[in-house]
Amino acid sequence: MGTELKDGIATFYDESTAIWEEVWGEHLHHGYYYTGKEKNHQKAQVDMIEESLKFAGVGDVTTSGVKRAVDVGCGIGGSSRFLATKYGAQVRGITLSPFQCRRAQFLTQKAGLEDKAKFSVADALAMPFQKETFDLVWSMESGEHMPDKKQFMRELVRVAAPGGRIVVVTWCHRNLKDGEKLTRFERGLLKLINSIYFLPPWVSMNRYVALAEEEGLEGIKTADWTQVVKPFWPAVLVSCLNWKSIKVLFTSETVRKGALAILYMMVGYSVGLIKFGVITGQKKK
Repeated sequence: MGTELKDGIATFYDESTAIWEEVWGEHLHHGYYYTGKEKNHQKAQVDMIEESLKFAGVGDVTTSGVKRAVDVGCGIGGSSRFLATKYGAQVRGITLSPFQCRRAQFLTQKAGLEDKAKFSVADALAMPFQKETFDLVWSMESGEHMPDKKQFMRELVRVAAPGGRIVVVTWCHRNLKDGEKLTRFERGLLKLINSIYFLPPWVSMNRYVALAEEEGLEGIKTADWTQVVKPFWPAVLVSCLNWKSIKVLFTSETVRKGALAILYMMVGYSVGLIKFGVITGQKKK
């Protein structure tokens, strides 16, 4: 990953993670809404983890076989601690943000899980792990930050053990027909979002499937969960009106821009441009 992009991502999360945690808690990702009327958004975020595991076929504790897992783009370790607790697994989390790494270590020690979950600052495109290490390779909303999606998928597969399960939950743009391109409006909207969130060009779910097939994954499954996550961004917008958030908006340009991007994300979902996808497959045994 390029140095400028890596530094931008790290700085963005260094500056914005604390206010997110204060308002939303330990999970830095969308919620899963069964009815769209749920008011407990932190529970919805946990439901997102559970539903992703269930979709990937590793939800059941007794049959999952998850003993070693890697949380790629771990944030402050919410998913890592969840996996360590649910499966009793050894989990390794990586993030580009030094602040997130320190915070993940602190919260994990506070939870008494420091022997189960460990964290480091590392690049997902060149992970510091030996090949065929993990039974579960988990990426919850980090793929959108990867400038080289092919290398991203290659690394996920490389560190997966034979028979290991890979789960990628990520932002995508809509699938395109043969020869079709995004419209000028769509390209402009994504460019605005990218400039704030430090994102490279987006890809479709079909592109992720093609990359998974190229890497030899078996039993590839995908789902479009756009509808079940739609209540998330309006809830995030409302949370910006919380007095804790407002005081930070006045002191951090990064957070102010992030708040503006919420509106862009809502527009992207409403016009059918932005899709929320889950892709899973199994490495050959």
